[in-house]
Amino acid sequence: MKIEKHEFNTAYITGISLISALGGYLFGFDFAVIAGALPFLKDQFHLSDVQEGFATATLALGCILGCIIAGSVSDRFGRKKGLMLAAGIFLVSSLAMAGSNSSAAFIVARFFAGIGVGMASVLSPLYIAEVAPSHMRGRMVAINQLTIVLGILITNLVNYALRNEGPDAWRWMMGLGAVPSALFLGGVFFLPESPRWLTRAGLVEQAKKKLAAIGGAAYAASSIEAIGKSLAGETRINYKAVFQKQALPAVLVGMGLAVFQQFCGINVVFNYTATIFESVGFSQDDQLKQTVFIGFVNLVFTFIAMWQVDKMGRKPLMIFGSAGLCILYLVSAVLLQQKSAAASWSLLAAIGVYAMTLAPITWVLISEIFPNQIRGAATSVAVIALWLAYAVLTFSFPILAKRLGTYTPFYIYAAICALGFFFVRAKVRETKGKTLEEMDAVFKH
Repeated sequence: MKIEKHEFNTAYITGISLISALGGYLFGFDFAVIAGALPFLKDQFHLSDVQEGFATATLALGCILGCIIAGSVSDRFGRKKGLMLAAGIFLVSSLAMAGSNSSAAFIVARFFAGIGVGMASVLSPLYIAEVAPSHMRGRMVAINQLTIVLGILITNLVNYALRNEGPDAWRWMMGLGAVPSALFLGGVFFLPESPRWLTRAGLVEQAKKKLAAIGGAAYAASSIEAIGKSLAGETRINYKAVFQKQALPAVLVGMGLAVFQQFCGINVVFNYTATIFESVGFSQDDQLKQTVFIGFVNLVFTFIAMWQVDKMGRKPLMIFGSAGLCILYLVSAVLLQQKSAAASWSLLAAIGVYAMTLAPITWVLISEIFPNQIRGAATSVAVIALWLAYAVLTFSFPILAKRLGTYTPFYIYAAICALGFFFVRAKVRETKGKTLEEMDAVFKH
């Protein structure tokens, strides 16, 4: 289906994508806030290395449940209602974390925050992929990654500004998440429902109206026809269908990409900035400064990804990212082993490579590659795999760092990136410029 670009309402498409992507901002907030809060939490609640890992990884455990909830809620009630539920959970959990009076209460509240993060991590890119035309889809889904990055950067700046507010500074860090949560909840009320979900639900006329607002009457008619063909014979979406023979190749690739994005190891730099840079002699103030530098690098290189994703394509960026991270991790491991402050530069370079490759492109591919019939459930399965990998990664790092040295995990991550390089080359196929309906056949052969 080829439609001239000038027929599309670009401002409208960008606007609804931005609102949906506010879920990504909150994802970035909950992801980054722990880096600033953790030194205070360790002092106040006397956390061991195992407890430190669990307090960090608990978010991922909640994310897994959130992914399951997102799949069932969004397939039954719609993408919009799923996003509203995620926003509400964000709001309540931010306040609950700030008011925690024990490590147990904090961990429970962070688990519920994870539910909201998990739901948003599935639904925001899924929703954007379903409303954006094929020639814009890569950039629009990458907006979700941009808001994640903005959430990380702004949270790191706030954490740094609050660093001298006393032992309860972490409460302000956590509680301020209620502000963007409320904005997200309000914004979701104005979102249209996904035309593809409406079509599957039998609300074809409503779907036509939504599609016409996006690209005009001709685009609406051709899209409805293509969506209808891709959904033919499917009356009910369930998780069992995700693992049937026809869909399995795409599902396995999606799960592999999700696990690789986490096991590549970069998120320990985001979550354990203080631990890593303390090992080379940085003060607590300098450790928090590093989180700000990381945030800025992350933001700049995310713009490069948005610029190139629909030009260069998905696969070349993923290949470059795998190879680049492998090399930079080897350099970082050597520098950390030598307790050299220069490790900050190699790790910042690794952040930049990740931000323009694996970080956004994995989400783009996960939102694209699954057949329409199972997209909601399959996306949930892939993102569950991602969060399981994140839980393992973040739980294991402080234990490995204490027993084997901060540098040792980076040798492991370098080896994983080398394996990821060959996985991407062999199994990932280019999806640039294809409609979601055309995508149904991409991974079957």
